[in-house]
Amino acid sequence: MTAALTVRRMPRAFDPELGAETREKVSDVTSEQAELIAGTAGSSPYLKGLIEQEAPWLAEALQQPDQALSDVMAAVRDLEPAQLKPGLRLAKRRMAVLTALADLAGAWPLEKVTAALTDFAALAADMAAKAEIAALIRRGKLPGLTEEDIATAGGLIILAMGKMGAHELNYSSDIDLIVLFDETRFDPGDFYEARHGMVRATRNMCAALSDKTADGYVFRTDLRLRPDPAVTPVCMATEAAERYYESLGRTWERAAYIKARPCAGDLAAGQRFLDALRPFVWRRHLDFAAIQDAHDMRLRIRENKGTGGGLSIPGHDMKLGQGGIREIEFFTQTRQLIAGGRDPDLRLRGTVPGLAALAEKGWVPADVAEKLTDHYRAHREVEHRIQMVHDAQTHKVPQSEDGVARVACLMGIDSAELTSDLTRRLSEVHELTEGFFAPGQTVAPAPDHAFDQKILARWPSYPALRSQRARRIFDRLRPELLSRLSRAAQPSEALVALDGFLSGLPAGVQLFSLFEANPQLIDLLIDIVGTSHALAMHLSRNASVFDAVIGGSFFDDWPGQAALQAELAQALSAESDYETQLDLARRWCKEWHFRVGVHHLRGLINSAQAGQQYADLAGAVIAAILPFVAAQFAQKHGRAPGRGAAVLGMGSLGAGRINSQSDLDVIVIYDPLDQDMSDGSRPLATRTYYARFTQALITALTAPMSQGRLYEVDMRLRPSGNQGPVATSWASFTNYQRNEAWVWEHLALTRARVVAGDAGLAKDITDFRAQLLAEPRDPAKVLKEVSEMRDRLAAAKAPAGLWDAKNGPGRLMDIELLAQTGALLSGSVQRDVHTGLDGAVAAGLLQVAEAQTLKDCYDLCWSVQCAARLLSGKTIEADKIGEGGTAFLCRATGFDDVEQLQEALQNSYTTAADIIGRVVEEGTDGAQ
Repeated sequence: MTAALTVRRMPRAFDPELGAETREKVSDVTSEQAELIAGTAGSSPYLKGLIEQEAPWLAEALQQPDQALSDVMAAVRDLEPAQLKPGLRLAKRRMAVLTALADLAGAWPLEKVTAALTDFAALAADMAAKAEIAALIRRGKLPGLTEEDIATAGGLIILAMGKMGAHELNYSSDIDLIVLFDETRFDPGDFYEARHGMVRATRNMCAALSDKTADGYVFRTDLRLRPDPAVTPVCMATEAAERYYESLGRTWERAAYIKARPCAGDLAAGQRFLDALRPFVWRRHLDFAAIQDAHDMRLRIRENKGTGGGLSIPGHDMKLGQGGIREIEFFTQTRQLIAGGRDPDLRLRGTVPGLAALAEKGWVPADVAEKLTDHYRAHREVEHRIQMVHDAQTHKVPQSEDGVARVACLMGIDSAELTSDLTRRLSEVHELTEGFFAPGQTVAPAPDHAFDQKILARWPSYPALRSQRARRIFDRLRPELLSRLSRAAQPSEALVALDGFLSGLPAGVQLFSLFEANPQLIDLLIDIVGTSHALAMHLSRNASVFDAVIGGSFFDDWPGQAALQAELAQALSAESDYETQLDLARRWCKEWHFRVGVHHLRGLINSAQAGQQYADLAGAVIAAILPFVAAQFAQKHGRAPGRGAAVLGMGSLGAGRINSQSDLDVIVIYDPLDQDMSDGSRPLATRTYYARFTQALITALTAPMSQGRLYEVDMRLRPSGNQGPVATSWASFTNYQRNEAWVWEHLALTRARVVAGDAGLAKDITDFRAQLLAEPRDPAKVLKEVSEMRDRLAAAKAPAGLWDAKNGPGRLMDIELLAQTGALLSGSVQRDVHTGLDGAVAAGLLQVAEAQTLKDCYDLCWSVQCAARLLSGKTIEADKIGEGGTAFLCRATGFDDVEQLQEALQNSYTTAADIIGRVVEEGTDGAQ
């Protein structure tokens, strides 16, 4: 048994005599409830009439209000079609009077009141729709449907929009609906007849709810939020609606769909439609352009509704006026549109939950969210009391003194207190939200540097600045850009770099909006374009990676490969379309790749850490994407035979250190066990299966898609090189390594590491590698082949000058080769160069001091190589990387100036080449 209605606050009677008159007509209530009735009836003519009309029922309902609410809903569900119209109107009267008294008494919080109204509206719409569908099915007007289809309304979908979608329906609200139907329920030849029936059902449903009869009305219905309402029917096919939103949908419609919810009819089909619409509503990049769109909408509403004037409480529109409910809703929804595409936690329908989520994720200051939440609830209560007076769909504070007094009486306060409180709240909401939509334009100080006017003059011709909207935003941004450029170490050089960046941008609205909303990003942009040409070009093609900087964790510590893999796998699992998954992986990878580059550029990590992080990222991408490639391939050809495949990272990937431009060296190894075919609808022989699967994996990594490509992949280190199969069976791999592999292939194996695939197979590969490397070898024979390899490498690729730290004697590849030799001869399972050089000491090839010298040389070469790839994407030319690039190169290598670095680099090459040459020469002499 539920408790009686508790009165926590008390309305006052504007007309005490009328209140007393109504109180006398309701018996068997407590003294507090009687006073509540008197205060309500004495201020609201509408509620006075309802109380008197439902007096016998109301007395019992106030003793168990929660049960009474449930009983009203149950009675509606039990209505026969013939009793639907009067039954819904009776239920509406009881719902209206019960929620009003519970609201005025403070017995139910705002959320419970609005939820009760919303749930009743959804139930009424559902009952009315299904009654119409049932009638049409019985008359054969919906071809192919039977009575079994009534439970899902024959595919009729009713979407609740606006406050009804968010469970925030106000007291005398219209209900905003979009009505669709699932055309797949009908044969194509029956489409037009089915659409005609669905349109008729929709019109009749709306009439059943909104027609005024002797019993009143249920809800006024508004269908104008549907696509292009001036020319489309009141009910349209989901496929047509999807096409509209994909091609013509506008920002206000995206905002409207934040609150959209299937509320009646075929709920499952409604959810499928909303799922299909998700990319339209929730953009994958941070959508700061939505701020301008929302601001423009606000201005149009103010102009059309005449609500743009100053603040005067009598006549003020609590919904659309300055500081009103719509301001808070727009503030919340626009922030949700900006970031909700990247963060599903922000995709909430309710305004208050939306504000809380935005605050939790750092998009809105916590104190601002708290204040707006308080004002929103207060505004909604005032709105309800305005509507309770005469059941009018209005949001305006009455113009007359008596009208204001009635609203104040329903709130239990006087007119002066109401006016004062509203003035304070409306003013604060305006102050908190107006700056977000229309921030004060601060003019940046004029730059004191004379920029090249020819460069500035060509900017409007660039693709990113061709649209009027982009030019408008950029014109506001330009003074700040030039001001910050003028403070660069070399302003003219930075301008040229920025010019190159702008010229490569395919579009500008989103990026310029991002900078306008987050001016701190301009410093990062100037830093990047003034330092790293490669990173700047990457930015111009992938400007959305700036989104990651706003996300809040951009400068946090590196999470590690396992966490990265889990994050990407979770994101991929949320998508069902394979191509969408691949594009998502590309976008995700680029953001993290950009993060590593920025951290390196700004000195937050050194070159060794950057190399390890790039390798972690590559490993995470391969490991996360592999199961989705396998699942997609299995749809056609069945599950992988046997244990499946593993991806063996070779070279720098295997060693866990790659640079920003590295290819990925991999070998795919599979173990079919005793299976010779797959089990799909189009089965393949095992060898063919894994060959094609490997090609699918390589395509998933390398194919250029809308978001570019992930990585270039090199498979030349597989057994038999380019002449061998792209995938190698486990048995063939072990046999080849034991009986056929060249020394250079065993040297390559010293850096091998399983990065993805079946755990059992991965363990077997790792154990086999350890066993193979532990086998004794003839040092002289190994060194003889190493000598021949050095000669072949020298003949194949000469160093491209001093700054080519990779190719040539005493440089990266040369030192790596000796480290691999040391690892092979010492049987070390570690993969890094330093450990390999220690192995060379253990094998008697190097003295400890020589090993340390080579480690230092290698670290310097790696620092130069890693920095050079970030700066230009290739081998650098010191006189062409600019002052910013030179400063970064020196910082990355630990030298004060580039001349010192050049001298140290040349000495390093010479010293390392002498040591390695001596080791190889002595070993070769021993072999002879």
